[in-house]
Amino acid sequence: MSGRPRVPFTLAALLVVLSVAVAACGFRGRSADDSDPNALALLVPAYSDTTRAEWSTIIANFRAQNPAITIHLQVESWESINEVVRTDLQSVTTTPDILGIDAYSAYATDDMLYPATDIADPAVLHDIDPGFARNASIDGTQWALPLFASTRTLFYNTDLFARAGITAPPRTWSELREDAHRIQALGGGISGYGLPLGSEEAQGETSIWTFGAGGSWSEGATLTVDTDANREGVQAMSALAAAGDTQPNPGATDRKDVINGFIQGRIGMIEGLPPVLGMIDRQNPALRYATAPSPTKTGAPVTLGVADHLMAFRKHGNKQAAIRQFLNYFYSPTVYSDFVRAEHFIPITASGARALAHDPVTEAFAATLPVARFYPSADPKWAAVQGAIRQQMGTVTQGADAAEVLRRIARAAQ
Repeated sequence: MSGRPRVPFTLAALLVVLSVAVAACGFRGRSADDSDPNALALLVPAYSDTTRAEWSTIIANFRAQNPAITIHLQVESWESINEVVRTDLQSVTTTPDILGIDAYSAYATDDMLYPATDIADPAVLHDIDPGFARNASIDGTQWALPLFASTRTLFYNTDLFARAGITAPPRTWSELREDAHRIQALGGGISGYGLPLGSEEAQGETSIWTFGAGGSWSEGATLTVDTDANREGVQAMSALAAAGDTQPNPGATDRKDVINGFIQGRIGMIEGLPPVLGMIDRQNPALRYATAPSPTKTGAPVTLGVADHLMAFRKHGNKQAAIRQFLNYFYSPTVYSDFVRAEHFIPITASGARALAHDPVTEAFAATLPVARFYPSADPKWAAVQGAIRQQMGTVTQGADAAEVLRRIARAAQ
């Protein structure tokens, strides 16, 4: 994916990859053998078309050094992974040993997880950026290992801007609305702005707008959903859709669809995340585009920051040593940096930041971290709010009242 050299496979390692692929195909609905302390189940989301291959390579190389430990890999799309997790956690036998996902706090407060100090060596924990470590902690105890960081920035098609007579990217919402309208007027199936409020990740797009209005999802230890600023952000999204200056049916459009539309040259502007750079390079390297800070109500810079996490479930308590061995290997500087580079995200370790200092993603996105605001992932109620946003926010593009939608979402936290 990234053009980096691969570690040569031995025949044994190749056989491991084949066995992992077979295990992954039939893994859903079952876990690694709970009676075997060296059999681990790893459940992760797909970030790209090569996520499975990347994890398979890591597992194969780990197995070459640690042949006693078997890892069963399961890769799910972001559309399905939350439902898979809910289903699998209904039984200890189907609960994964290691899970990669965004929210961890509900599992920590339910006493299901190992603390981070039990599953990674001090050298690994000290390598993690302190801010991201705090974001993975509750009352001073770190419960998850941040995987990598992602922020958002505006991607815009410079050819469509030129055709529409636009000479600079928008800084404010009013400029964004005007530019989207001018691009939409080009016709020919071109959309001004890609607004993804489908169930894949509506909370991401919504947060860019609520943060852009000065809103937030939490104040101290309290979740804040139905606020004046959040309503203003949601109403701004709704107005853009009502003006007809987005892609058709934004309430049912997923993030991947607007990204693909942008890459194909059919959408003038989207809020993009780091992997979009690599996707453009692979799918349409001739695309003429640029990036700019995310437009906000006043033009003051702010963006969405996201950190996904790896967490380990205690279950019967008999797999801690194997989990620790694998996670120490994964976070070793070379393995971790290669994975982050391949998936086109921002590293959250000091060693990773040094190794990827000149990586295009780091150069383009690292500067956005100081103005990034994050989900309140340490609050166990956030997972329910996030799920409600995914399921309900799209209705504001179909005539639902923004205030009422936010009130319904707020009830998910009660």
